Amino acid sequence: MVRLAFFSRAGYYILPEVMEAPVQSAITSKGQATIPKAVRDHLKVKPGDRIKFFIDPYGGAVILPVLPVATLKGMVSPPPRPVSIEDMNEAIAAGAAGEPLPEDDS
Repeated sequence: MVRLAFFSRAGYYILPEVMEAPVQSAITSKGQATIPKAVRDHLKVKPGDRIKFFIDPYGGAVILPVLPVATLKGMVSPPPRPVSIEDMNEAIAAGAAGEPLPEDDS
């Protein structure tokens, strides 16, 4: 179960497990930092994964994992039946004529 806490200043939710852990990191002379394990575990990132950074409106930084396109597979279910070009043309013509949409036959 994921416990969420509200951080009122920024207006978004944070995980207490991440906030309670000592999640600090030093910046090296090359500008690099180690992402603490609690944060890596929460983001589910591993060596070689890519992350992106955003600056939020309050001046803080947001780190998000870059998700591959394959993660989107299955998010949108296919239409119940294929729609033919003729059906599309009829719907366009009916809409242009101001006719109501036909009832679904499925």
